[in-house]
Amino acid sequence: MNILPQVWDNLRANKLRSFLTMFGIMWGIISIVILSALGEGFQRGNETVLRELGRNILIIRNGRTSMQAGGERAGRPIRIEFEDVLALKRDSKLLEDVTPEIMKGNLRVKSPFNAATLQMSGIWPVYQKIRTIEVDRGRLIGAQDNADARRVVVIGYEAARQLFADRNPVDQQIQLNGIPYTIIGKIRKKDQDSNYTGADNERLFIPYETMKKDFPLTGGLNTPDTLSAIIVAPYESVAETQVRDLASRGRLDFFKGGPLEDEVRAIVGKRHNFDHQDQEALSIWNTAMESTLFHNIMKSMNEFFISVSIITLALGGIGVMNIMLIAVKERTKEIGVRKALGATHANIQWQFFGEGFVLTLASGFIGLGGGVVLSALINLAPMPARFAGMIITWQTAAFSIATLAVVGVAAAVYPARRAAEMPPVEALRFEM
Repeated sequence: MNILPQVWDNLRANKLRSFLTMFGIMWGIISIVILSALGEGFQRGNETVLRELGRNILIIRNGRTSMQAGGERAGRPIRIEFEDVLALKRDSKLLEDVTPEIMKGNLRVKSPFNAATLQMSGIWPVYQKIRTIEVDRGRLIGAQDNADARRVVVIGYEAARQLFADRNPVDQQIQLNGIPYTIIGKIRKKDQDSNYTGADNERLFIPYETMKKDFPLTGGLNTPDTLSAIIVAPYESVAETQVRDLASRGRLDFFKGGPLEDEVRAIVGKRHNFDHQDQEALSIWNTAMESTLFHNIMKSMNEFFISVSIITLALGGIGVMNIMLIAVKERTKEIGVRKALGATHANIQWQFFGEGFVLTLASGFIGLGGGVVLSALINLAPMPARFAGMIITWQTAAFSIATLAVVGVAAAVYPARRAAEMPPVEALRFEM
């Protein structure tokens, strides 16, 4: 019960020294909180931006063989078809969602208010789930829209602004190369920094069957069933395992990929008669590679931040140890009197251990509060796209408190032992 008043008396007696000692601990805890919150904010912000394209998805496009297979020459062009979509849906054990996509560029689009040249995709409804296509007005493309080949369109945020300014585009009619279509939804503004055929904000989306009827791919090697791309998404458990495996490799091979790419090549390769080990036969972009790359970068950054913070905290602990050693020296005669009056070895040791530990904890909790306040103030400022703000997790708080406790014990044990081992006769004779 006497520890807190004694600590307070020591702090008041040596104000500057005490402040500098406490500042070391406070700054160490503030460093842990701020740097951990910074790393968490960058990680979550990056995940949000990557999710705008589609998290852990595969974008499959045409390629050219680099190996001979089944009597076929190398260098043969491979064109993906609608039957490949059905084969992947039927035979894949790793993929949850599969959708075809037909793309068209330089599309002449005219509204009652303006005209523009835009890009457009014909898609299955599940594409909107895979690619995070979300509307802030109207609705998305539905299964019946596709089954009936309805002339309906979902319009991107910037495309809507270009054609309708600030007006509500939903239920408005536009001309696509002279064909009338009705807008059923407007995509929310997307903070997208990667794409494979143009930002979603500037695109139009119509049902796949409608696209196939009104705007089929023509010319060259294209057939009525030729696709621009196939977009697939694995099961969540498969995606998590994939990211862990990629992260554990250390070095990422963006060209070769992993089990997902192998399965896709094996299934599509049977139909197009190319070797499943031919990595050039299909162009496959696995967005999990980007997620893993950034995860590894953030992991290294966090490890560095934590190391710096712990070193700062350890230096603060050394400061606490020093002030407690000085306190032991200044109170040598007091220790002698207490021992002469019957205080035990454990009484003295507990007294000084408690003072050092309480000093450390008090400094640390002030630092924890300071870190929370600083994070809140930073969050008041505008944030860039890849930064979700200063995010303090319970893991950060728990780690800070645990580290603080370890430092507190380490800083208090030695001075307490020095005080407890002091012979009472020599302590009584001591003069400063």
